[in-house]
This record gives sequence, structure tokens and C-alpha cells, in this order.
Amino acid sequence: MKARSFFISTLKEAPADAEIVSHRLMLRAGMIKRLAAGIYNYMPMGLRVIRKVETIIRDEMNKAGAVELLMPVVQPAELWEETGRFAKMGPELMRVKDRHERDYVIQPTSEEAVTDIARQELRSYKQLPKNFYHIQTKFRDERRPRFGLMRGREFTMKDAYSFDRDAAGAARSYEAMSRAYGAIFDRFGLRYRAVAADSGAIGGDLSQEFQVIADTGEDAIVYCPDSSYAANIEMAEAVAPAAPRAAPGAPMVKTRTPAKSTCEDVAALLGVPLQSTVKSLVLATDTLNEAGDVVSTTVWLLLVRGDHSLNEVKTGKLPGLKAGFRFATVAEIEDHFGCKPGYLGPVAMRLPVKVVADRTVAAMADFICGANEPDFHFTGVNWGRDLPEPDLVADIRNVLEGDPSPDGQGVLAIQRGIEVGHVFYLGKKYSEPMNATFLDETGKPQPFEMGCYGIGVTRLLGAAIEQNHDERGIIWPVSMAPFEAVICPIGMDRSEAVREAAEQLYAQLQALGVDVLLDDRGERPGAMFADWELIGIPQRLVVSDKGLKEGLLELQGRTETTAHKVPLAEAAGLLKARLLA
Repeated sequence: MKARSFFISTLKEAPADAEIVSHRLMLRAGMIKRLAAGIYNYMPMGLRVIRKVETIIRDEMNKAGAVELLMPVVQPAELWEETGRFAKMGPELMRVKDRHERDYVIQPTSEEAVTDIARQELRSYKQLPKNFYHIQTKFRDERRPRFGLMRGREFTMKDAYSFDRDAAGAARSYEAMSRAYGAIFDRFGLRYRAVAADSGAIGGDLSQEFQVIADTGEDAIVYCPDSSYAANIEMAEAVAPAAPRAAPGAPMVKTRTPAKSTCEDVAALLGVPLQSTVKSLVLATDTLNEAGDVVSTTVWLLLVRGDHSLNEVKTGKLPGLKAGFRFATVAEIEDHFGCKPGYLGPVAMRLPVKVVADRTVAAMADFICGANEPDFHFTGVNWGRDLPEPDLVADIRNVLEGDPSPDGQGVLAIQRGIEVGHVFYLGKKYSEPMNATFLDETGKPQPFEMGCYGIGVTRLLGAAIEQNHDERGIIWPVSMAPFEAVICPIGMDRSEAVREAAEQLYAQLQALGVDVLLDDRGERPGAMFADWELIGIPQRLVVSDKGLKEGLLELQGRTETTAHKVPLAEAAGLLKARLLA
């Protein structure tokens, strides 16, 4: 490719609304152009990166035995109504009507569509296992699209769906996809971690995220440096204290704490460690009748240590809370505790509530909690003596750095990450409500065991840039770069020798299979170099009259601070060797 016949459009400054590094650099490098909030044109330079990402994904998916098809962006609502997701997914699901007033969705994912294919086409156990995938445009109507491709509304995703006859087969399909994902991300040359994760809105029982490590990542990744343990913070287990609960050592005393409604303020006022305090969070669950009206409400008091934070994902998996919960209203809190939030606690409540104590709180003695009276807290509170044992003891908190690793192999560390891939074991979550079955050996219909597997194709671009950039611009891994190398001839429009050498080198590199671009625009060296450093081309060859007189070219990698003088005759081979390395 030659620059004059391509399209290059770089900017010195990014638009003011570009919030993070990847957004700014992609706009400046001319890879994307904003069309509307969360919706972008993919310009030629950016599209080349997308196509390279797709090629690697296709290659590894095909190697893993998956079969590519293509499902439509617009899907009939009836399929989504079968699974209940047409109503459940809320405003992120874009709903539209055609001219006949029939309901459709702009698909954010394709479980329903692919399950419909399976129930029509996969009739016998002899056709299983099967894994279908596609790379397709998705749309999620984000409330606040931001960060460029990191949280846009329209994006490209590879999603795959496996169909098996039983749970054991589904587990094998899941593991095969997990291995394929590892191979994919290894080929991208990115630093990443595969972590245990919550299945979220997709549903299912087993889930793993692939997180690109980046300081700007939205997700907290918990891992043990001394073992293979890794999990999203939503799923990371907080191990119960090893030591048994101490015996009471102080009487329970109602202590005045004027205008001190947080654990931090109370600890500071009383001159005690924050770890000796307990914070109270009040939830509610509603029981509905067939008409959808609330017929009864249960109030829950959740207790976590003052320096800990509630993990809502773990909380949502507890018995009685799995069906959904909400934070209690002020009126409900006042009815049950006789006090507004800020001074709540498990002692002397007005009405019965379900008390759930975090594992750490259940092991505490002589702790401090609200007295259910403004400006007062209890000190010296002990389970069994001053209040009944909790109704339930569970892991309901986020882990902290330095906590013991659940595998017993050391302590936990936390780093930031960007989710770019996710694998789920779905089981029968979609096959049963959609009556998607096959005939087993006995001729009886059985529901498919399913898995689903997604990679954010366009999101990967943003994640790669967040991980790999400097003050000059993007630093692409070779496998993702729009071009592997660029030839920069200085004075090509004035020197026949430079032109001939550049053209000859261009032909040699093409013959070696190098994805090379020849910058024939006639730009000044400073402007030319700045463009390619901004765009992030991994290798640069500079051809100049001065160098040619010595039979030399300058070869420089994107992350190198100085150029290497190399013989003209060896330049193509040396550059190819660098790319292979």
C-alpha cells in the first residue's frame, strides 16, 4: 500500500470530549470519527486493525472446530419474548417496530436467534456437539456512552454458541473455547488475565472473563502472585478469619456520638481502629401476586466491617435474595429500626428483620455498631450475649489487597483490567424456555446444554491502546497494527536515488509477505515521523540521500529511542526477522 492511494487523516489535538487515552489517540490517528453519541465511523486505518483482529479470531475459532455463520442485526421480538428477555433486559435493549407495527430488537447478543437455528436444524444427538459463531454488529443503548470504543452503543463482537447433549459435553466445549481464547489473546501480544467472573445478564453457572491489564480499566482483577488464582472482584472469595471468635472482653455501652454517622467518623471520635466498627446496610425483597402487585416485603440487615464494602453480586446469590433485592426506603428503615440511616445496628430493632453477617463480622467481638438512635452507637457488642447469632453468615464483601488467597497459596493482589472476552456455561437457560431439543439414543427429546462465548472486537482496539501507548501515540502489537512497517523516504520527490531505493525496498518487503506502507506523500521528515509514531506502526525504515551514499538505511522500532544503521541490501531481511521475533 502507498500512502497517496490510502487515506491518512491525523490531528494534532483530540476533541475536548475525548476522555481517555485510547479515545483521544484513535481520534487523533484518524482511526475513528464520531457520528453520534457512542456511534463511530471506522475509518480506513482503524478498519485495517479490526480486520486483523477478526482474522486471528476466525483462525483460532476454526481451529477449535467452531463453524461460522451470520445472524441478523434485527431480530423478531417473539424470540426474545420466549426467554423473557424482551421485558427483562430493560432500556439497553433497543426495541423497534416495522411498518406493520410488529416488534423487533436491534440485537446486543444472539442467544435467542442461534437457539432458534439449533431447534430447527440439530434434531439428533448424532449432530452434536456443534458450535456456531459469527462476527457481527451489536447495539446496546447505553445510558451514558463514553470512552470511545470502550463503552459505545454500536460495536462489533464475535459471539459463539455451543450445543451439547449433556453437561459433560458442554463442559468440554467450554474448556475448548477457553483454550481457544487463550490462544487468541496470546497472538494479540497483549498482557491479559483469565479470571473467574459473574455471568451477569447472560445467565449461566460457569463464567470466565479475559481481562487486558491496564491502569485505566474499569474492572478490578484479584489474583494471587504465588499461584494461578484469579477472579473478578465481584467473584473473588473473602476467606473467613482463621482464628475463632474471641470471648467478650468489655460490657456493651450506649455511647454518645453526636453528628457522627459514618464508621470512619465514629472510629476517629472514639480513637479506635476502623476495623472495630460494623456498618449496616438495609435491603428489601418484595413478594408479588400474579397481577404484579406487592403483597409482602421482607427487610434484610446486612453487616460488614467498617473498612469493608458490600459486594452486591455475592449478595444477590444468597438464599432469599436470588430473586432480586432493592435498597430499603427511608420509611421502611424507620419502621423497622426507629431511626434514620446513619445510626443503624442489629441491637434493639423495632421490628424483626433478617440479619446477614459477613464472615468477618461473625468472627468479631467487642465491636461497635449503631444504637438505632440518632447520635448514639453501642460499643462492646458481642454475639450471643448482647444479640442473637445472625440468621445467616456469608461472604458478602469485596476482598482487599493482602487478604488471604482462597487457594491457601499466599495473599491477594489487585490490579485494573478491561474485559475483552467472556466465556459462559449456560446449561439449559435458553434451550428449555425455547423448547430447543434433540432426540437422544432412545428417541426421547432432550434440551440442549449450551455455552456462549464473546469477544469484543472493536473494544479490543481501545484496550490494546490503553495498555500500549506513550506520549507520542499508539504502540500496536505487530499482530494488530494497521501496517507492520512503514518506509519513510526523505526527499522522495526530489531525489531519484531515494525514490528508486524506496520502491525497491517496498517491492522486497511485499515479496517477503510484510504488510508495508510506503509514505510517498512528500511530507517533511518531522511531520512524517510524527504521523507514524502517532498511528503506532511497529517498524520504520528511513531512506535518505545521506544514508544511501554509505549504502545504509535507518531501521527503528516504535519503542526504540534511537535508529539502527543497516546495510541497504540486508534491510528487508532484518526487518522481516524483527517482525517474526
